[in-house]
Amino acid sequence: MSRSLKKGPYMDAKLIKKVLNQKPGEKNLIKTWARAASITPEMVGFTFGVHNGKEHIPVYVTEDMVGHKLGEFSPTTKFGRHGGKMQKEMDAKSAETAQEKAKA
Repeated sequence: MSRSLKKGPYMDAKLIKKVLNQKPGEKNLIKTWARAASITPEMVGFTFGVHNGKEHIPVYVTEDMVGHKLGEFSPTTKFGRHGGKMQKEMDAKSAETAQEKAKA
């Protein structure tokens, strides 16, 4: 559910201050823990280090991202794989092709 129009988008004050202090074109990583902060047009062109609970994931902000939240681009879980018989067959086949490439 989106935030009320009366309230406006959520923006972290410290994050906005960091963005305004940066010069456009600087390649510094702006570290943030504010995953719920909305991306504004002022943030376009900057790289943010969005914390996922373990580390800071670099997220380069483009025009298409305006209106979304920073946390959407920094996944918090790592997908392992599905198990089962089919997965074992697929793994065996990929290992076989890797061995063939190594021999060639």
